[in-house]
Amino acid sequence: MVSTKRKSTQHPLEEYIQRLETGKALLKDTPENIVEVVGILKSYGVVLDAYSRNLIYISEKQFLVLFPFFKYFNGEVNPQKLLRYWWHDRINYEYAEYCMKAMFWHGGGGLDKYLDTDEFKELADRAIRARWKGNFIMLGLHKAFPEFLLEHTRQMSYYSGLGQFWRVMADIFLSLSDRYDRGEIQSIPQVVQHILDGLVTDAAKPITYSVKLAGKVYDLLPKSAGLTFLMDTGVPYVEAIFFRGTPFLGTVSYNAQEYQIPFDQAMFNYGALYADPLPIGGSGIPPTLLMQDMRHYLPDYLRKVYQSKIRKEDDVRVQICQSFQKSMFCVTTATIQGLAPHPLDTKDPEEKDVNRAYLKGWMNRFLTSRLLEVNR
Repeated sequence: MVSTKRKSTQHPLEEYIQRLETGKALLKDTPENIVEVVGILKSYGVVLDAYSRNLIYISEKQFLVLFPFFKYFNGEVNPQKLLRYWWHDRINYEYAEYCMKAMFWHGGGGLDKYLDTDEFKELADRAIRARWKGNFIMLGLHKAFPEFLLEHTRQMSYYSGLGQFWRVMADIFLSLSDRYDRGEIQSIPQVVQHILDGLVTDAAKPITYSVKLAGKVYDLLPKSAGLTFLMDTGVPYVEAIFFRGTPFLGTVSYNAQEYQIPFDQAMFNYGALYADPLPIGGSGIPPTLLMQDMRHYLPDYLRKVYQSKIRKEDDVRVQICQSFQKSMFCVTTATIQGLAPHPLDTKDPEEKDVNRAYLKGWMNRFLTSRLLEVNR
């Protein structure tokens, strides 16, 4: 007898599709989740503020400096700061550069496309020649290897682009903390809505970049290029850092014959939404630097949560990473809502079908993420 029982076509993460369709977030709305998300985003906002300022400083003041020994000092080099730097009592700006290089490598978005245009190459060439005016060795090198300094200039553009993106995000997260302190934020959906409102408000904010050389300003990312905050830096950032990332040294083999790293960048799943918090603190794990930075700026109410755990603050970096992942699923929820083809609460059947296909595409990427773990 042939079975007439229909096979289920329900998506493995159908619950989360329904949550999004009903205005809920990917992260469950619980009192502890609210405390963790707002608290960690406050700390993250402070750190992002520092990261942003340094990236923009490097792009503007360290342009084509071949040996930028003091690039992390923001122009303030003194014995006291040097001692703190050597003692490692400082912000780990290396993590900001890790994120920048991951974005630069994965590409995507209007910024990546513009850096390959003839217009950018012409603007970059002018700036390069102005930077090395009178230096026949460097100008000769530029003539012999035109892609060398051009590629460096592209990277400087990513320093600036990511710095400008993080400037906006830092303000969004810090204002979220202020609203929480005033009692205006009391649920995870409210957290998501605050982030979404911030993204929408600054969506069309221009991303521009210029350097001043010998008293003259040289545009590299002119306003006429039409680059904007959300689509040209925000979306590529989510793709590169939340989803793809880069393989962590010491966790997988870089030997091509071992096949431990996907052959296609699009198959990478080393981003913040997939990372196992347990290796945090290990050598070669870049997020360790971020967790260490956030550790210094945790609000008291979040420290109390960590103190209530079995190990108290002995594994605080792991706990920070777990809270951080929860917060990033909130940011991702805001991104999903903001990029949806139609309002997720639409009643139109055709629009609902389009939205559901859109949401299934996201859920396919979440199958191997930490989504289930953060909601346990």
